[in-house]
Amino acid sequence: MVNRERLVKLTQNLIRIDSQNPPGDEFCIARFVKKYLNNLGLKTKIYEFKKRRSNLIATLTGKNRRKSLLISPHLDTVPAGKNWHFNPFKGTISKNRIYGLGATDCKGNLACALEAINSLIEDKAVLNYNLIFAATADEETGSGLGLIPLLDRGILKPNAAAVLDSDDFNIIITQKGLIHLKVKIQGKRAHGAYPWRGINAIDIAIDIIREIKKYRFPYTKNKYLKPPTINIGTIKGGDKVNIVADWCEFELDFRFLPGMSAKILLKQIKKFSRKSGMPRKAAKIEIEGIQEPYYIDKTHSLITYLTGAMRKIKLRPVIKGSEGATVITFFQNKNIPAVATGFGSGGCAHIADEYVKINNLYKGALTLEEFLKNYQFS
Repeated sequence: MVNRERLVKLTQNLIRIDSQNPPGDEFCIARFVKKYLNNLGLKTKIYEFKKRRSNLIATLTGKNRRKSLLISPHLDTVPAGKNWHFNPFKGTISKNRIYGLGATDCKGNLACALEAINSLIEDKAVLNYNLIFAATADEETGSGLGLIPLLDRGILKPNAAAVLDSDDFNIIITQKGLIHLKVKIQGKRAHGAYPWRGINAIDIAIDIIREIKKYRFPYTKNKYLKPPTINIGTIKGGDKVNIVADWCEFELDFRFLPGMSAKILLKQIKKFSRKSGMPRKAAKIEIEGIQEPYYIDKTHSLITYLTGAMRKIKLRPVIKGSEGATVITFFQNKNIPAVATGFGSGGCAHIADEYVKINNLYKGALTLEEFLKNYQFS
């Protein structure tokens, strides 16, 4: 049976372990989780792809060992920053809330998972599948030292996955893809009093940006997501006010919908860069990152069993999309069906005085336990 008091104390203890990323160091919190699960009788293993960037994996053996379900919260947090009224590493309780760095993102979800596993073992529950628990590193800066290599190296090979990294019991079944790229423009330097003698790279950058912002990329509407977006994240160029700028570079953030193609988007950007009238090599595009969009049908067993578990404890499940890029896309690359859900408090991730509602934690652990007990592979 889920123990509310034990869950609260566990959440506080996790908050008190510093796992800010950057700089990035999940060593201590991974070993805390390892000891916790070892005390429950589970075998655990830590994987590191860089020193002290620790990932913890454990397996609870079930009846059918040929099928496995993964649940995965992450261990790292963003930096604490300033302007906190509560100590970010204390786990202070105030008005039915626990305050601290990572309370919502993602140590509350981590605590719920550990408490649910604890309750299953106490009740001697035997699941219909192997339950894989993976608490991962480096989620806040791209998962390059966490979930990505765990999947790429075949260390994690589940048949389905539930990522515990969401708020207010939302079930994320779709999300936008992203493209991050940098456009570098090479112009011709000249004296600022004689601009016709040069080629102003800033002017060309402005023309390209104007074309990009004006263009309407074709897409199919998605009931869970807003239309595609483009953000000009950075721009810099030139050396001095009285010199014709012979260089400029800017960065773009594209968020695009399922059904859209990253290749086609990039092809269109290249067309805009050539419209400037400059030689082909004068405008260079550097791809900084691509994640494809994601969608899973809401009739999939992951969603039906999650919604069923929530309804059983008198919650109203909400199926949603994510405007941002979560780690569920990494499972898509391996043909592993995945959803994201979680029990944090909406609007609290990455803020000063981050908190999680204690009631959310308790109901979250109950939901997770119910989901794991009843899940069946279709």
